[in-house]
Amino acid sequence: MKAAELPIAGAWLFEPSVFPDPRGMFVAPFQGEPFRDVLGFDLTVAQTNHSVSARGVIRGVHFADTPPGQAKYLYCASGSILDVITDLRVGSPTFGRSEAVDLDGGSMRAVYVSEGLGHAFMALSDDTVVAYLCSTPYNPAVEHGLTPLDPELALPWPSGIEPVLSDKDAAAPTLAQARADGLLPEWERCAEHYARLRG
Repeated sequence: MKAAELPIAGAWLFEPSVFPDPRGMFVAPFQGEPFRDVLGFDLTVAQTNHSVSARGVIRGVHFADTPPGQAKYLYCASGSILDVITDLRVGSPTFGRSEAVDLDGGSMRAVYVSEGLGHAFMALSDDTVVAYLCSTPYNPAVEHGLTPLDPELALPWPSGIEPVLSDKDAAAPTLAQARADGLLPEWERCAEHYARLRG
């Protein structure tokens, strides 16, 4: 498995080997040893999530209070998505920056999104399946969202696909509103949390 850190610290892309044959294919989208080798700690999995989305559905931008935060390792098991990771950590050198990665059921590429980062994706085909390994269970008291259509974020959603949002995501605040309300994670606290994970 290949691994590379994206330009936003704490965001990683993993590319597993895919083994096709006449029956179909086999792949291991998550592997503990390569993950530990590059991140310096084992991934704690407290919950797995599974979503199925129609073309155009956007889920996110989601993030959680850090600490404890919620890290996510996710891949597209079927269909395709544009996955977007946004640095929401106030004080980070890349605050407000986003990185987009294409994930699909053929390559089974995966991303790791550290605590404190924002995450969203758009489904590019119907019946798109995304699997998530989450470091903490769902806790609505500490989880937040931003509108994925915030002009300040200017997330690179494809043209020609009508965005479909949940009522909750559509009503979420902008980056500026969330910052003014003190909802965004702080870079220093996130960095301390990452250091604790590495021991």
